[in-house]
Amino acid sequence: MKRENRAAINLRSLDHLVLTVGDVDATAAWYEQVLGMKRVEFAGGRLALSFGSQKINLHPADVPYTPHAAVPQRGSADLCFLTDTPLEVVLAHLEHRAIPILAGPVIRTGATGPIRSVYFRDPDGNLIEVASSAEGDGTR
Repeated sequence: MKRENRAAINLRSLDHLVLTVGDVDATAAWYEQVLGMKRVEFAGGRLALSFGSQKINLHPADVPYTPHAAVPQRGSADLCFLTDTPLEVVLAHLEHRAIPILAGPVIRTGATGPIRSVYFRDPDGNLIEVASSAEGDGTR
């Protein structure tokens, strides 16, 4: 029997993701100050972060909202954000905020092509990657 490669579901985009964090307010403040995200309060005082048309919901690690991941825990995420800001400006901003750089700028493979990335951690230990397109910059 021939197996068809098409899935029954056609996904369009990611609506939101959830970060399990130790201190929701402190995490929201960090993402606002470091990455320029906007704090959004919704349904019963829950907090989220928004940027562009994306949203990150923040769930407290000590009392995660239901339903939740099978093992919700701090520091288990690895997120990559794209930016139009030159990475040299990103690096200077991170240095000004005394945020240690783990790696970068380095060339990686993004969803749509090569990217230049810098890596650091948020207050919960999640790995944060900020990247820009590496197309045509002579770094490949």
